[in-house]
Amino acid sequence: MARPSLREKLASSAVDTLHTFGFKGCSIQDITEAAGVPKGSFFNHFENKEDLAIDSLRRYLDGVRSDMLFDESVPPLTRLKNHFSFLSERLLTLGFGRGCMLGLFAAEVGAEQPKMREELRTIFDTWCGAVEKVLREAQAKGEVDPRHDPGQMARFLVNAWEGATIRLKITQDRGPIDDFLNTAFKALLK
Repeated sequence: MARPSLREKLASSAVDTLHTFGFKGCSIQDITEAAGVPKGSFFNHFENKEDLAIDSLRRYLDGVRSDMLFDESVPPLTRLKNHFSFLSERLLTLGFGRGCMLGLFAAEVGAEQPKMREELRTIFDTWCGAVEKVLREAQAKGEVDPRHDPGQMARFLVNAWEGATIRLKITQDRGPIDDFLNTAFKALLK
């Protein structure tokens, strides 16, 4: 089996390091030490920490199973609930202190990281669009009140989810996730 390249070591290690400490909470030195590579090699593979963070976001998203939202063999609201339940379990197995990498980076991004801000905007727009599509399908099947705007509802669900994952870091228990799931699927979308 071939050994991973220095770039791959940096990139795969950065997902965990950045998710644990945040974009502003860790340095290039922290990332290279976690990867076990010389600090000087960083700039041979990434222009700057922002570029590595964008790569890490994309790798993080590979594990969120967004494909669950598109499985039309499953009823729309069940797909949506399965999606958020999967995300819940994933977060809970990582420990309460991390939260969602998207929310973590969104809370940290500033004017000095325009590429990361744009990447996050695209990710959130894509996610909201997928949730909106599921909600439109649910409306067509009579599962969701047709008076609700599915785009607005999708943005609300994603925003509420991210708020719950940030709050996890404070409460150190699954309460915010349970509140989200109960409100979203027993009150709002029942």
